[in-house]
Amino acid sequence: MRVADTADVVIVGGGAAGLAAAVFCARTVSLPRRVICVDGAKTVGAKILVSGGSRCNVTNRVVTEHDFWGGDRRVIRDVLRAYPASRAIAFFEELGIQLREEEDGKLFPASNRARTVLDALTRAVSTSGAELHTGCRISGIQRADEEDFVLTATDGRTYRTPVVVLATGGRSLPKTGSDGTGYTFARVFGHGHVETTPALVPLVLDDSRHAQLAGVAHPAAVTVRSDGASPVRLTGPMLWTHFGVSGPVMLNASRHWLRFRLAGRDATVVLSVVPGETFASIEQWLSAEQRNRPRALVRTVVATRVPAAVADVWTECSGIDASTTLSHLMREDRRRLIHALLEMPLDVRDSRGYNYAEVTAGGIPLTEIDPATMESRMRRGLYLIGEMLDVDGRIGGFNFQWAWSSAWVAASAIARRLRA
Repeated sequence: MRVADTADVVIVGGGAAGLAAAVFCARTVSLPRRVICVDGAKTVGAKILVSGGSRCNVTNRVVTEHDFWGGDRRVIRDVLRAYPASRAIAFFEELGIQLREEEDGKLFPASNRARTVLDALTRAVSTSGAELHTGCRISGIQRADEEDFVLTATDGRTYRTPVVVLATGGRSLPKTGSDGTGYTFARVFGHGHVETTPALVPLVLDDSRHAQLAGVAHPAAVTVRSDGASPVRLTGPMLWTHFGVSGPVMLNASRHWLRFRLAGRDATVVLSVVPGETFASIEQWLSAEQRNRPRALVRTVVATRVPAAVADVWTECSGIDASTTLSHLMREDRRRLIHALLEMPLDVRDSRGYNYAEVTAGGIPLTEIDPATMESRMRRGLYLIGEMLDVDGRIGGFNFQWAWSSAWVAASAIARRLRA
């Protein structure tokens, strides 16, 4: 075995949280402290490059604990407040990245290229004095003694350090290196594990409705219901696909459907294609249209509120013939159509799994880390950050903000420790 490479801090994982932790640690600790970030890939940041449609939604204008699910929201709140979105925005501007705000407060690099973000982060690692060791897959972490850890890599390299930061991600997009290995490392030191599921993942439908609508996008409201639990209500754009449904509102809903199923509960996803409307408001509108446009086709009138393809499918599903005019729309048919517009159950069979999930729900329980430092309560000198914790945010830059915030809290605590 080679002689162990010694360092003051070893960060395992070169994704968003790991790279940020390396920069923050190296900038904060007093030189000549040695900070090393190791990653199994030869080229780091694959997950950053594919995020946000390859544009990388780095954060959101407004981020609070209510944008997240998983563990105790008070812990999430404390971490986010320690390094809020405003500081992340300033950090990226300092790195030379101009950010542009889009709908719902999403912030993207003005270049519209995720590569801009990754290149800026890797440059910052280098200029901060931290080291980035790529193609170095850590296979084991053990105690060397009461103070130090020894990390072993598959290529025979070893590292000895008093501080280890686990930033290995969850299980989403495993081809980028997020395969859940970090959970195994944490378990060695006594950590528990909240069972994981994919999150922010497209849903697969059993019925054939989606095939007729593939490629159609529109606003929607979604309710995820399960017996014995409060319904989860979400709104936002959705997209019909050849396999089922996607788009922001469905990606957000996927987390809740999968967590209900994991708990052994039946779960239903109910779709409204007229978000913000009620039975009374739609009935009033249709009644007025019947008076004013009696010869108009029902599907033509419905198409003034939803995409034409959706109008065709929804009138058909309501048992209304395509040639039916408003003057021939019977009261029961009208009521059935309104119910369909407001509450259409989707026959969800499954999700597309971790290969298509943007994040992971579940992970290391937040009760097992100190939110003021991100240090493990099980082993002194071990810090856990980013997606491997039981925290997952809705779509819109929130998961990246959790990466930046948790990395900064850990780095600040490590700096205080090393200075002491």
